[in-house]
Amino acid sequence: MADLAREAGITVRTLRFYRERGLVPPPRREGRIAWYDGTHLTRLRTITALLERGHTLGGIADLLAAFEGGRDVAELLGLDGASPIPWSRETPVRLGAEELADTFAGQVTPENLAAALDIGYLAVDGEEFVHVSRRLLDASTELVRAGVPLSAVLEAGRRVRPHADALAEIFTDLIRTHTRPDHTVRTLEDLRPVSQTVVDAEVSMAMDRHIRANAKKKKWAGALTPHSDPTEAGNHRDTASP
Repeated sequence: MADLAREAGITVRTLRFYRERGLVPPPRREGRIAWYDGTHLTRLRTITALLERGHTLGGIADLLAAFEGGRDVAELLGLDGASPIPWSRETPVRLGAEELADTFAGQVTPENLAAALDIGYLAVDGEEFVHVSRRLLDASTELVRAGVPLSAVLEAGRRVRPHADALAEIFTDLIRTHTRPDHTVRTLEDLRPVSQTVVDAEVSMAMDRHIRANAKKKKWAGALTPHSDPTEAGNHRDTASP
């Protein structure tokens, strides 16, 4: 226990307090010997990082205990007595500490763990991490492989969240306002593909506008023709010359 506390930069007394509060899982025991591993150290560093971000121990306990496999539409709308129909169909992904570290090689720092827990991308379930969405995990992995730092990916996710909430509010308010109250939840479920199509189309067109605007400002060289062939351009010049 003393070695673990020293590695985590806390006192043994603090470690015992975390144990008593249920913030740290018990060690593996062999007779009278208690074995702590990297999972415990990661948990302690995460707690420290969350405390530094202004979270209370009670709030940290809630974050660590959270296991979100999807949100309930009726709860989201505040509809008492409505049948629970999950809006999100995201698939959670369970990852061991080593597997998570391998996925984002060298970038699973206490600060990034704290940010992922804070956003709600990650939760802790026993000795495993649970990512709330396979699709978001795959997207984050691709961005990191492309050279985007994990900290920047998480910051982007934090910035996207309020916009996503605003879009959800627009669609739920639209349907709740113009449909019968006893049909609202079912109508939301039926029109899910429509809302997703609208969002996908709008984001795609916005990306086109943004890329063209930056290309015109010469911020992104070749942004308008990402797959252009230099030899083809040379051929056009040859044809036009006298």
